[in-house]
Amino acid sequence: MTQVLTILVTGPDAFEFLQGQLTNDLKRLESEDEILTAWCNPKGRVVWFGTARAIEDGYALSTPTETAEAIVKRLTMFRFRSKVDFKINDDRVSIDPAALIKAGHPFIGPQQVEQFTPHMLNLDLLNAISLDKGCYTGQEIVARTHYKGATKRRTMRFTSDGPVSVGDKIALEGRDIGEVLNVAGNELLAVIPTAKASGDLKVNDSLLALLEMPYAVLAD
Repeated sequence: MTQVLTILVTGPDAFEFLQGQLTNDLKRLESEDEILTAWCNPKGRVVWFGTARAIEDGYALSTPTETAEAIVKRLTMFRFRSKVDFKINDDRVSIDPAALIKAGHPFIGPQQVEQFTPHMLNLDLLNAISLDKGCYTGQEIVARTHYKGATKRRTMRFTSDGPVSVGDKIALEGRDIGEVLNVAGNELLAVIPTAKASGDLKVNDSLLALLEMPYAVLAD
């Protein structure tokens, strides 16, 4: 099972700080209990992806247990003079990885940090990106990708006829074209060129078969 916990972001400047960092609009939490969102580096690569919800004096971010300390350390570097505090709340919850894969939700563990753009992870299709809330870290690249339709690689769902592991390369006709993102049993999510998704794909000696996603993945 995959374990997550929460990072508590509190203080008078919690909204302004996170609004300038996360891909989604925290104002949505005025009417919604929870939203999906991500944090990118300046090059538009995803550092963290999870849920955000409002708490009494700030926000709670769901985070993989393995990356929580690194994320807090990195958030602290961006705090500067903002009146905001970070605390890891060790309220660990186990999540079924097969359920995440069936939902088409990527899980960003230590191996995936800063490897993919939000569009590669389908975060636009998961309503985890706001295009009109204003500036945030990586926003210029995210917006340019969206409006120019520059996403040639997406997260797709497959089944494998043999064992595969996170980080394994996906090959087409002997050439590596993609990477395994998450695995649960014989099902997996992988980032690959959308135009190649229905090809004869292999991971080592294992054959892959394309599965439907619960949402439409467009071939840009």
